[in-house]
Amino acid sequence: MSDSKWNAASARSGIVVGVDGSDQSICALTWAAREARRRSAPLHVVTAYTVPIFAASSMDAGYTAIDDAVIRDGARSVQEKSLARISPHGLEIIPRIESGDAAAVLLELSEDAELMVVGSRGRGGFVGRLLGSVSSALPAHAKCPTVIVPLRTAGRLPESGVAAPAGSPVADDVHQAVVVGVDGSEQGRAASLVAAEHARSMGLPLRIMCALPPFSGSLAWVPAPLDVEALHADLMVQLAAGREWLQSHFPDLEMSVELVDGPPAEVMVERTAKAELVVLGTRGRGGFAGMLLGSTSQSVLHHAKGPVMVVPDHEDPRLADREKFGPMVEP
Repeated sequence: MSDSKWNAASARSGIVVGVDGSDQSICALTWAAREARRRSAPLHVVTAYTVPIFAASSMDAGYTAIDDAVIRDGARSVQEKSLARISPHGLEIIPRIESGDAAAVLLELSEDAELMVVGSRGRGGFVGRLLGSVSSALPAHAKCPTVIVPLRTAGRLPESGVAAPAGSPVADDVHQAVVVGVDGSEQGRAASLVAAEHARSMGLPLRIMCALPPFSGSLAWVPAPLDVEALHADLMVQLAAGREWLQSHFPDLEMSVELVDGPPAEVMVERTAKAELVVLGTRGRGGFAGMLLGSTSQSVLHHAKGPVMVVPDHEDPRLADREKFGPMVEP
């Protein structure tokens, strides 16, 4: 078993998925069920609800208690209908109805979860905003990796019964690979370790990608061909060193590196349509590639065409030996 705490199955309680009855959450539930079967992990299906403010402030206590019961029953009905859309075969399902803000509930559960899964946005109803605030808050603050499953993933999940938007990728369009975005930051390296673990467990190759945005500002006066060639060569040396480091921890995993010209968010959004899974850090450096900044990760999440995993900052002892393998971006 890996020495990364994210794979410490004995210390973590399985996969948590937020469900609110929307098509987006059905896609998230279907994806999470697949992953739970693959990992032989329990699946916690969570529906959160809040009591309307007017009921708590304007009505007497007895009415509020009844109102809470009615809303809780409604949440349970939503959850049961959602669960009916997936096969329970091979799954340990733990349904949970929780009172409270959906983002707060899921963030608390992330303390013990192996993986958190939510749809790209939800109905905005009583279970609350599974993108609005929830799938924006979770990647930034969750204590475990979070997978955001957009509605466009429905084309890859025929068992969900959800109609995919026009132009959505289907299973035949998807390359069997995990893609991770790196930018030379510690966050990017931590994300690459988790991506490698996931790729290895799925038996898929890992594609390590770095995007180089167009030059602007103070670099505009530099002769473009010479500068691009020198910068590309320097980045490829660093990427190769990073790959060698990662390969030392995953010697049997097929992996490759790719340096792409273009805005990082656009490059990674394009990859979400073609990869089994795209993995990002919560944030990165504002340096040579500008990759995995908060704004970049948020842009990818909002425009993704396939599942995106966001890995929070965390300590990993394997990060300590990276400098032994060659050049790194200066902090």
